[in-house]
Amino acid sequence: MNIHEYQGKSILKSFGVSIQEGIVTSTPEGAVDAAKELQKQTGTSWWVVKAQIHAGGRGKGGGVKLAKSLDEVRNLAKQILGMTLVTHQTGTEGKLVRKILVAQDVYYPGEVENEEYYMSVLLDRAAGRNIIMYSPEGGVDIETVAEKSPERIFKEEIDPRTGILPFQTRRIAFNLGLEGKAFKEMTKFVSALYMAYEKTDSAMFEINPVLRTSDNRVLAVDSKVDLDENALFRHRDYAEMRDVNEEDPAETEASRFGLNFIKLDGNVGCMVNGAGLAMATMDIIKLSGGEPANFLDVGGAASAETVEAGFRIIMKDPGVKAILLNIFGGIVRCDRVAQGVVDAYKSIGDIKIPIIVRLQGTNAEEGKDLIDNSGLKVHSAITLQEAADLVKEVVL
Repeated sequence: MNIHEYQGKSILKSFGVSIQEGIVTSTPEGAVDAAKELQKQTGTSWWVVKAQIHAGGRGKGGGVKLAKSLDEVRNLAKQILGMTLVTHQTGTEGKLVRKILVAQDVYYPGEVENEEYYMSVLLDRAAGRNIIMYSPEGGVDIETVAEKSPERIFKEEIDPRTGILPFQTRRIAFNLGLEGKAFKEMTKFVSALYMAYEKTDSAMFEINPVLRTSDNRVLAVDSKVDLDENALFRHRDYAEMRDVNEEDPAETEASRFGLNFIKLDGNVGCMVNGAGLAMATMDIIKLSGGEPANFLDVGGAASAETVEAGFRIIMKDPGVKAILLNIFGGIVRCDRVAQGVVDAYKSIGDIKIPIIVRLQGTNAEEGKDLIDNSGLKVHSAITLQEAADLVKEVVL
C-alpha cells in the first residue's frame, strides 16, 4: 500500500529519522497558516509547497515550488491545489492534487555546500535478504544513475540474524564521502531508517533525496513508502493512511471482493484462480495475437459473487474486446465455477463482448456441459490451445 510523502515522513520521524519538517493542508489559507506555524517551530522564512500524489517526478511536473513570502505560499497553493499533475509515473492522464505539504526550506547557505544522496531499503529476492541501496547521486532518477554510472550505486546486505550492524552504517557514510559531524549524523540516520523499515513491515522505503545540509545535518527531504498490505492487520493506524483517491477505481472495487486486480493496457480481459495460472494465461493471450487487459486472480474460492464482480470490473474497461476465464479446479470444483459464470451472466444481463471459459481439473467436463447447455453466448474450452484458438477467433 503506497502512502503520501507527509505520511511516510511521519512514520520516519516516529522512529527517530530526521526529516524536513512540514504540515499538510488542502486549502490556500491553510497553507499560509502552516507556513506561519513552521516559521515558529523551525525559524524558516522560505517554504517549499509540494503536491501530494502517489507518483514521483512531481518537481519536473510543476508540483514542487519554492515560496519566499507568505503571499507566495498562498498563490502557489492556489496554483497547485486542484491541478492535474502529469509526471513520468502518472501517465498522460495525470493525477488530481487534493493535498499539499508546506515544508521548511532546508537548502540554506552555510559552511559547506548542500549535498543530495539516494537511499532505499527493500528486499533483494535473489539474495534472500534486506538491502540498503544508496548512491551519492541523489535528487535524480536512480534508473538514470544505474544506466549511466552503475559504479555509483552501492548495496549493503543485512543479515536477518543480527540486523544492521554499526560497521555497516559507517561503511555507508564512508562511501557517501562524509566525515566529521555529517558522518556521525548519517550513521544514526541509516540505523533509524532500517529500524523503521523493519518495524513497519514495509515492502520498500525510498528517500530521494537524503540531504546533507550546509550545517552538516542529515535529513529525509522526500519519502516514498510502500507498506506490505499482508501485514496491515498488525498496523491498524497505518491501514488508515490509505488514500483510495490515489488508487485505480477498478483496483479499489476489486479489493472489496477479495480479488487481486491490476489494470494493464490490452484488449483481452482475463480472470483466473492463482497467480501462476494468471501469468500463463497472459502468455496464451499474447501468443494468440491479443494483449492482456488486466491481471485478475479470484483466488481458490471462486463463487458466483466473485465471478460477477470480476466480470463487472473488467467490462468497465472500454478497450476490452473479449474476456478469458481460465480456472483450474483443485480447491474449487469446475462445475461450481461454471454455475457461477451462468448465474453472473444472467445477473449482469446482456453482455456484448465474447466470453471464453476454459475449465480444467475437478469436474471440468461437467462444468463444460453446464456452460454449453446454458443457452448463453459463452465459448467453452478444455485445453489451453482451445482457449488460445478461441481468443484468436474472437479478437482478431
